[in-house]
Amino acid sequence: MSAFFFSRRLALETTRCSRRTFSTTPRWHADPWPLPHTPQHLSNTQTPSDIPPPTPIPRPGELKETLRARLVYQSRKRGTLESDLLLSTFARDNLGSMDEVELKEYDKLLDEPDWDIYYWATESRAPPERWAKSPVLEKLKIHAKNEGKVVRKMPPL
Repeated sequence: MSAFFFSRRLALETTRCSRRTFSTTPRWHADPWPLPHTPQHLSNTQTPSDIPPPTPIPRPGELKETLRARLVYQSRKRGTLESDLLLSTFARDNLGSMDEVELKEYDKLLDEPDWDIYYWATESRAPPERWAKSPVLEKLKIHAKNEGKVVRKMPPL
């Protein structure tokens, strides 16, 4: 009985201590997953400007249809739901009408970090010089505005 009493008392003291500790620390300082668009999230997702652009994987001899199929898949499987939804619906609506030059430019854009693409497309941040005049990014910005107020959902693979 004393072992049970000791473990129960230890559990209560631990709970009290953790409550006291947790209540003195503001919750937003300790949150490891801040909500998008909060100041903490914006500062955590800022890509340093001194990092060079990513080098794409060379794919010599890739057919246009293979490139298009790969881009559809890569647009869908990004890692963040916001980017997945934005890029997969963009790919569904636009990749079929893009020529090979635009497809390769979109391929380079997909090499950038997810949050950067998302914030550039929603115009929350200015894109770097290498993407400032990109026609593909301009199409993505128009798509992100969703002026037709279309309810978007993930397209099937």
